[in-house]
Amino acid sequence: MEKEISIFRISPLIQFTLISLYISLTIPLPFLAEITDSSISVTALWIGIAIGGLILVGTLSERVVVDENQIKISYPSWFSFFFHKNWSLSWSQVKDLKLRTTGQGGSVYYLTSNSLDKAYLLPTRVENFKYLIEFITRKTGIDTSEIRPLSQPWMYIILLFCTLLLLFVDGWVIWQVIFN
Repeated sequence: MEKEISIFRISPLIQFTLISLYISLTIPLPFLAEITDSSISVTALWIGIAIGGLILVGTLSERVVVDENQIKISYPSWFSFFFHKNWSLSWSQVKDLKLRTTGQGGSVYYLTSNSLDKAYLLPTRVENFKYLIEFITRKTGIDTSEIRPLSQPWMYIILLFCTLLLLFVDGWVIWQVIFN
């Protein structure tokens, strides 16, 4: 019997939107600092933007790996060494999926364990989320019919559209700084 392994990554729409938003919010800062004679060094801003970009890319590199034995969350080794830690939970340890309300009024789900006094956040921004949920149901027998992704694709499409407008304005600002 062939071992079934599935890997789920963060949706490309979400990755592209969030990276674009980060760029649109940060890239104009060094240019604006230069023309306003800010006390913050332009070089320090560029270094901070680069470090923040690496952290964002590392966070968006999350992978959910499920197989016959476990669910595992992993990040690139360079990222998990400093920030998020990888974790895994065998299917036999999964007790339930618990709903929690966020401070913003949204909902998140945690995998709870039989033997551990710990809960593990279920990633909901992965592509093929429906298949991930079906896999969890098959392996644990937990009813997942009420579980939905944290956000719908149309939300990220609207955010992407607004981000592209912001990038257009950023381009205009940078143009004005360089050529005026």
